[in-house]
Amino acid sequence: MLEPLAHIGRDPATGGYVRDGWSDADMELREWFAGEAERRGLDLREDRNGNLWAWWGSASRDRPGVVTGSHLDSVRQGGAYDGPLGVVSAFAALDILRRRGTKPSVPLGVACFTDEEGARFGVPCMGSRLLTGVLEPERALALTDDSGDTLAGVLTKAGRAPYEIGRDDETLAMVGTFVELHVEQGRGLVDEGRPVGVGRAIWPHGRWRFDFHGRADHAGSTRLADRDDPMLPFARMVLAARTAAEARGVVATVGKVRVSPGNANAIPGLVSAWLDARGADERAVRDLVTDLAQAGVEVREESWTPVVDFDVALRERLARVAGGDTPAPILPTGAGHDAGILATAGVPSAMLFVRNPTGVSHSPAEHAEQADCEAGVIALADVLEDLCR
Repeated sequence: MLEPLAHIGRDPATGGYVRDGWSDADMELREWFAGEAERRGLDLREDRNGNLWAWWGSASRDRPGVVTGSHLDSVRQGGAYDGPLGVVSAFAALDILRRRGTKPSVPLGVACFTDEEGARFGVPCMGSRLLTGVLEPERALALTDDSGDTLAGVLTKAGRAPYEIGRDDETLAMVGTFVELHVEQGRGLVDEGRPVGVGRAIWPHGRWRFDFHGRADHAGSTRLADRDDPMLPFARMVLAARTAAEARGVVATVGKVRVSPGNANAIPGLVSAWLDARGADERAVRDLVTDLAQAGVEVREESWTPVVDFDVALRERLARVAGGDTPAPILPTGAGHDAGILATAGVPSAMLFVRNPTGVSHSPAEHAEQADCEAGVIALADVLEDLCR
């Protein structure tokens, strides 16, 4: 099932994927998901936040089910496995259960969450944040992409009803348990020598926008002494972020910068930079951002996810079922996921990780071996069968 997805949103020059939420590529991926659901006779639903649900059995508030899945969008120039592996594995696991003759005692669903990466509008896990009420609809609708288009306008163009988005208690109540399979974004399983692992916790993490204001002017005729160049405090912030991260035992990244007006022969008037900071200790992450705040610099928090400790009993149950003779290793992760948003909202949630031989992710070099992917599908099928008894 990964094969039909291989060309969608792929940049032929780099081999990376560009699958922004609600883009043409994303809409094509949503059609693929609908086709897979139809081929299996599943009940396809789209909630008011654009998340897709394919149900085997009739789920309701009074009869919640077990759900698995992930997302299909990508970071810009991302890899082929982050997200799609979880969705493809979910369908494949259902196929295994049907071949086994399994009759789930509760509804079993496959989910595809919208705009998990936040590449277009800057807020990760958009679909699950709206679903759970973590993200206010008013703020979400006003978000703009690089072209200046608002989420409200993009949803309208896609034929959706933008002013119906928001917390969806009816849909949320249908999810009794959620299990997300994902390619590991790190080398924990390589070090363990195991193809499949279980998530222990997700580090607290957030994104902040820094706006450095200066005065636009001519690059050739303006003396150095007369310049108000915002690139200088921006550069100092990047270096300070690295130093502060090392001192506090966390990680900090400036991966997106917007320079205005963006002329090679002009001093910029504004530099906007996005800081991503994560770590095992929430206070250390928060303190790092405080360290970087400078006089005259606007700092705005765009998203924050507190530490997520997955349910102990559930994750240990998954480790026993997925590990075979020896329980699967239980690992923390610094990557955010929809499973973390649902867990924070009170939905019993867990994660399975599939080994990544290089540990590289959010890059075309992201990879998982065929045998490990198959081991992940079998582990997921075993877990779903156990949870659906």
